[in-house]
Amino acid sequence: MKKSVILGALTFAGLAAGAAAAGTLDDVQSRGKLNCGVNAGLVGFATPDANGEWGGFDVAICRAVAAAVLDDANAVEFVPTTGKTRFTALASGEIDVLSRNTTWTFSRDVDLKFTFVGVNYYDGQGFLVPKELGVSSAKELDGATVCIQTGTTTELNLADFFRTNGISYEPVPIETEAEAQQQYLAGACDAYTTDASGLAATRAAFETPGDHVILPEIISKEPLGPLVRHGDDEWGDIVRWTLNAMIAAEELGVTSANLSEMAAGTDNPEIDRLLGTTGSLGEKLGLDATWAQRVLAVGGNYAEVFAKNIGEDTPIGLARGLNAQWTEGGLLYAPPFR
Repeated sequence: MKKSVILGALTFAGLAAGAAAAGTLDDVQSRGKLNCGVNAGLVGFATPDANGEWGGFDVAICRAVAAAVLDDANAVEFVPTTGKTRFTALASGEIDVLSRNTTWTFSRDVDLKFTFVGVNYYDGQGFLVPKELGVSSAKELDGATVCIQTGTTTELNLADFFRTNGISYEPVPIETEAEAQQQYLAGACDAYTTDASGLAATRAAFETPGDHVILPEIISKEPLGPLVRHGDDEWGDIVRWTLNAMIAAEELGVTSANLSEMAAGTDNPEIDRLLGTTGSLGEKLGLDATWAQRVLAVGGNYAEVFAKNIGEDTPIGLARGLNAQWTEGGLLYAPPFR
């Protein structure tokens, strides 16, 4: 490996370690605001409305963390990031957490020195094509031009897929979701590839979604989730267990509608520990006893957040699939609250 590459990796890791060493929880509480990195605009996952109010599946994590540590789900500064800028923003301390449909990989964990706190969406890479192209399989895309976001795992997955299947393609590099939509609709590429959830979100934003098809092939594993810097385990624990609280609440039957009733006490010890009715889990996180109640009061449990933002009754139209609870045949699973 070239010396310059090694030094670059060490410098990046040093940024991450230095920023984390300051104590992120103290910084956030002193600032009175959570700085959260999100997608620059992906319908259903992270996008501002006409009034500039951010909403979406990934945005819900940001608001839940802010509620847990600041008792205010609106105390969030949303920082739009691209595939290229997101990791520098986190490593430098510009943001406290990245919640931006980001795939958990070995290199990002070990080399870039980030801690993925869990998976909030199990995904895989797919392909979006115009129906008029007349293809029914990604294996029919030999010689196609393909729009692809730079700085993402999709670049390597795309190369692997075409090489494995003995076909060729011409990449059309783009940096943002908005640019991807523009280039694809303008005919600059025959196909657009990214996570299948992102393709569904992109298609939903089109004027005529029915004119575009998501091909059946899923060519990779893309476990997406929020991440923080290495070196600050206390902060990592808070973000991790905020996500786990949303997942566990669904399994345990705790919703935004019955939260007050459940918080008064139940005959289920785990629910009582989760909601702080008994035990001292909040204290162990450096928070108060009702931190998880605030998390769930924001947008509800995992199922509620999913259904509201990207579920089958939304324009995105995603089924739970792998993201169903483990008791329902999916992969969603929160460790015990005890």
